[in-house]
Amino acid sequence: MMKKVLSALLVGMMALSIAACGGGGSDSGKKDAKGDSKLDRSKEFITVLTGPTSGIYFPIGGAFSKVVGSLGYKTSATATGATGENINAILTGQGEIAIAMSDSVIQAMEATGAYQGKKPAADLRVMMGLWPNVCQLVTTADSGITKFSDLKGKRVGVGAPNSGVELNARMMYEAAGMSYSDSKVDYLSYGEAIDQMKNGQCDAAFVTSGLGNATIKELGTTKKIVFVPIEGEQLKKLMAKYPYYIQWKIPKETYGTDKDYTTAAVMNVMLVAKSLPDEVVYDLLKGFYSPEGLATIGASHATAKREIKLDTALRGIKGTKLVLHPGAIKFYKEKGIMK
Repeated sequence: MMKKVLSALLVGMMALSIAACGGGGSDSGKKDAKGDSKLDRSKEFITVLTGPTSGIYFPIGGAFSKVVGSLGYKTSATATGATGENINAILTGQGEIAIAMSDSVIQAMEATGAYQGKKPAADLRVMMGLWPNVCQLVTTADSGITKFSDLKGKRVGVGAPNSGVELNARMMYEAAGMSYSDSKVDYLSYGEAIDQMKNGQCDAAFVTSGLGNATIKELGTTKKIVFVPIEGEQLKKLMAKYPYYIQWKIPKETYGTDKDYTTAAVMNVMLVAKSLPDEVVYDLLKGFYSPEGLATIGASHATAKREIKLDTALRGIKGTKLVLHPGAIKFYKEKGIMK
């Protein structure tokens, strides 16, 4: 009888050891021989909040969830309305990690812009930088639109209300010395706006996304794509007032356009619930930045493969008002990319 009990205990200890492989700590508080806590991943559920199924957040977020599952956590990837919805979901405990645009996160933290008059979201935390979200103001050759001022009187899809896309659109109009009243704006997601462009019911659409957006590519199969550049004084004013914007380029090879286009970009980041234990955040980052993790994430989209890597983990975070989760700080310090 005693032998059976001892055997059962040994099996249990081995299972715990396997579950905690690569982890940095535990909910149970038990210590291994080196003094590190053990983490029972099977007791943690990690919901990854992504974006609309038509956008880049969805496949990349799904890949992150796949890595989370491969580590032994319970997980799911949830389609959402992207940044605005994700910020609210993290604050209300409806998810553990979420993709979001850094400009919107900062506005939520400061209660400015679309969050004016709301309580500052001081509990928002970040675990890693992801990829630049490029502001792609797309139209078609038959619209006659070639510059931003041509949007006057045109039907423009600006994004769902208070979404990351719509916040960008609002700032672009402001930097150009214009407002929504200059156009016939529709608060449509870019997938919806591009569908209407195909039918001639919309003239231009703001698509803030990684390059190679699937909906823009699909539009290019039936229409000749043209982008409205964000450049010159408009870009200077935008970056001066909102320093999280950077100048970017849409290469002609991306969508088969006749030329490159200058525009603005803002970094995407991975939000994390403040309540998620430090050791879980640390452990997740180890998994994401492992060779296997990067391979899985990179396979989801060309942008993820090109942009998500350890040496750019703090891009768009350093020098801003974004706050790193303590578990992330520990990870980056150990990797030597943060003092």
